[in-house]
Amino acid sequence: MVKKALVFLADGFEDVEAITPIDYLRRAGVELTTVSIGSELSVQSARGVTVNADTTLEKLGRANAADWDAVVVPGGGLGAENLAASKAVGSFIKAMAEAGKFVCAICAAPAVVLAPLGLLKDREFTCYPGMEEKVSGATWKADRVVIDGKLITSRGAGTAGEFAVAIIEKLVSPAEAEKIAKSVLLIT
Repeated sequence: MVKKALVFLADGFEDVEAITPIDYLRRAGVELTTVSIGSELSVQSARGVTVNADTTLEKLGRANAADWDAVVVPGGGLGAENLAASKAVGSFIKAMAEAGKFVCAICAAPAVVLAPLGLLKDREFTCYPGMEEKVSGATWKADRVVIDGKLITSRGAGTAGEFAVAIIEKLVSPAEAEKIAKSVLLIT
């Protein structure tokens, strides 16, 4: 069965933290949908790159968390703040967690988006260095990627490849994750 995932994109998203998981997950055969949280498909990254999402949050409507296997939440200071400011994004991510789906966040997103939703409480996580100080009731680890059940977190742009491969390993299979990691020379 083909796995389905979505990546939320908000103005100010960190380029590598969004595009790398999109690229790797699609290589792994995951049916991946990019979702602009604004009213337009066009989303501006932190580095000024314009990306056209597959759909908007409004068009996605009241999507059922049961229809998806994973949600990916990129970081970038402004991007994470914009995601956190969206009640619809927060509701969807919480519904994914409650449905036992994979919730994956990188850089500022674990601290800025997931922690206020209560999704890090009593969990192990990682995030961009220093952002862990904003999180209470959770255990921060300095690892590049931390997996705690269906919660996958990572540190930043430099760990985006490892983050994407970890998602593939859990969502698809360890063999597919290794294949993708080798094909992009993440491992040799």
